[in-house]
This record gives sequence, structure tokens and C-alpha cells, in this order.
Amino acid sequence: MIKKFKKVLVVLGGTSGERSVSLDSGKACVKALKKKKYSVSTFDPKFQNYNLINKNKIDAIFNALHGKNGEDGIAQTYFEYLKIPYTHSGVLSSYYCMNKLISKKIFKKYKISTPKFFKISLNSYNKKTLKKKINQIKLTFPIVVKPINEGSSLGVKISKNIINLDVTIKNLLKKYDELMIEQFIGGQEIQVAVINNVSIGAIELEPKRSFYDYKAKYSKTAKTKHIMPARLNKKNYSEALRLALKAHKALNCRGISRADFKFYNNKFYLLEINTQPGMTKLSLAPEIASYYGIDFPNLVEKILSDASVNK
Repeated sequence: MIKKFKKVLVVLGGTSGERSVSLDSGKACVKALKKKKYSVSTFDPKFQNYNLINKNKIDAIFNALHGKNGEDGIAQTYFEYLKIPYTHSGVLSSYYCMNKLISKKIFKKYKISTPKFFKISLNSYNKKTLKKKINQIKLTFPIVVKPINEGSSLGVKISKNIINLDVTIKNLLKKYDELMIEQFIGGQEIQVAVINNVSIGAIELEPKRSFYDYKAKYSKTAKTKHIMPARLNKKNYSEALRLALKAHKALNCRGISRADFKFYNNKFYLLEINTQPGMTKLSLAPEIASYYGIDFPNLVEKILSDASVNK
């Protein structure tokens, strides 16, 4: 691969609830880029303002942030302002993917199935309205509650009855202004990696926990089973890849994305798209890429090769 950039700044850490994962991702990417003979420096927005980035000393930014302020369009706005080519998705794409309500509306527009859902706001919540809305859109228990703009399953809860659901919502509204109430879908957890507009492959997860939550994602003790390739017949495997690429393009994603599906009763339901998937040893996108012959340093370089501005 011809190197478009030589001096790379890896932005990592940040201030979100996923800071520790971002530090792990960033360090792994630094190591990979050094192995590929790039000149690499790091920047942590927790301790420094983006305005301190010296654009004369770097050719590109590798964005290894996760969560709020890192994958919701905020960091991307700074990178655009600085006019430094950066990896992953642009401002609007990042914002739309991070906001689960907006992304689900886009899935529906493009006829990609997603679980039924509605929004709840802090200033208008009451149990009576909740019951009415559940009946209105025909949700059945178990029901999922999640913040609309967190990553890594932070704040995601599953309720099996109305009493528990009401308590869960009230607790979460102490921290979040808006929540999404969503139909729980059983079946297989399928995740697909798309790299530079190519659907690479699909992995299946078998969590030992009630669902693929934060601990199941990042802790070895959770013993989540990774099955690569996913246990789908040829037709369904191709369909998962097709839907992931369709969603990636519909939301104008760039570089790498990971689509999270549930496969139930012979149908795929897209839960969300992650525009800054983890780049740790336990992360799924690198595992999928590795299975198809793209080792970690090459994966990082592929993502870097797509760095740009005005996206």
C-alpha cells in the first residue's frame, strides 16, 4: 500500500464512559502504526484542548475515541475545523449513528428491519402514558430500555414486567434526559464489519450473561463465546453482509463500521451501527478482519488510508 500519510496523530482516551476502552484501542493502534513504519504521536482530549493540535506537524488523525464527544460528531467537528484528514465517519454520519432514534428512523426509511420503539423524555414521563404507548405500538415483554446516545451498551436494561420497567425508567432518567423503549428480540447476536465500503464478514456472539452488555463486551471473565464465521446458512450470511453495507451507505459511514443485528425467526433486525468500533484484543471488527486474512496492522492501515476532511 502506498502511504498517503507519514505522520499520524492517534486521538484516544477522552471523557466518555468508554475512556478505558478507548485507551486500549488507541494503544493497540499506535503499536500497529509504528509496526507499519509511521511516525506516531498521541493526543488525549481529556487533558488538552483540540486547538492545541499542531496541524503542521501531522498529516492525519487516527480517531480511536469511543462514546460521547468521540463518536457523536463533536470531535469530528474539531477535526473539520482544523482541516486535518481524519479516519472514520464524518460529523453528521457520526451524530446520526450515535443517536439511536435518528439512526432507527433512517433504517426504516431504507426498509431495513429494526425492533419497534418509542421515545421517553424526562419532562413528560408518567406510568399511565407508558402503558398507553406500549399498547399502542404493541410491545410485549421483555422490553429493552436504553439511553439514545450512549455506546458499549452503557445504561441498557431489560425489563420483564411493567413494575420493573417503570422503576428502571425512573432510575435512568436521573442520568439521561431521553430514553428509547424498544422491543426485545431473541435469537442470534450477529455483528458485521464493513471496511472502506466492503462488507468483510459476520461474527456471532453467545453471551453467558442475559445480553451482550458492557461486561460481556470487554471482560474476559464474562466468557462471551465468539463464533467466527456466524452460524448462518450461505443465503442468510450474504444477507447480513448486504444489509450491513446498505446501512453503512444509508448513513454515509466512512472507513470502518460495525452493524449489530439480531437474527430471529429467519429475519434480521438491525439494532444499531457503531462508527468507532473497538480496536482491542477482544474487539469484534479486528477478529472478523483477521479471519479473512487482514491482520491488525493492515486493518489499521486500511482505516487510515481512507482519512479525509469535508465528509
